[in-house]
Amino acid sequence: MSAVTDAPPIRFVLVETSHPGNVGAAARAMKNMGLRELVLVRPRIFPSPEATARASGADDLLATARVVDSVEAALAGVGFVIGTTARVRDSHFRVFDVRDAAPRIAAEAQRAPVAVLFGNERTGLTNQELEACHALLRIPANAEYASLNVAMAVQLVAYEIYRARGAELPPSAPEAPPASPEEMTRLYGHLAEVLEAIDFRDRTRSGTHLMTRIRRFLQRAELDANEVNILRGILTAVQSRRRRAGEAAAGLHAGDDPAQPS
Repeated sequence: MSAVTDAPPIRFVLVETSHPGNVGAAARAMKNMGLRELVLVRPRIFPSPEATARASGADDLLATARVVDSVEAALAGVGFVIGTTARVRDSHFRVFDVRDAAPRIAAEAQRAPVAVLFGNERTGLTNQELEACHALLRIPANAEYASLNVAMAVQLVAYEIYRARGAELPPSAPEAPPASPEEMTRLYGHLAEVLEAIDFRDRTRSGTHLMTRIRRFLQRAELDANEVNILRGILTAVQSRRRRAGEAAAGLHAGDDPAQPS
């Protein structure tokens, strides 16, 4: 396997990390494996002497780490997004074993920046935080005690990515990178607006899952920017046609009014 030297555009995002030592250990793990972009979403304590001590020579990664207020801000500018999980999630997510996910991450990073999300120590990633993910990543572990420390998870994922980058990349990735999280958010907002206008609603008993299901299957489709523009163009055409139909109906009703007396 050839040596890996250049840092790829792979962003590790740690969400609401509770213990500063885990931030430092994660930075050390990343530097061990040639990764340099660390983003922290609402860390409980940072910067911290404990983080610096646990970084053990990876102080430069801590110095350049970005601290942001939201997952959305952490994902700005990325293409492919993958979230880590130790739990069994709903079947609408595509779930990769970490060893299978690593070549995909390395391949996607050849086309556009990639983000790997890690949740906090107690609860992991919430369903809301996973909304922008195209897929999930699981690390196989003892079923009786499968929960990994977040720094250990970072180490294992970084190691598999390092190995994958030294191997031949798979040719199966599409040519255009996935649409950004911002573009997908705008698409979902536009789609929700049109569904409301045409009175297309969730007919299930709870009536709350329609947009969630739509989000999930569109995230699995890994749309690129051009495909998002096509879908939004269709939605705009629907809105335009409804507007013209409404204006025509209003004009027809106005023509039916009885003539005013002279």
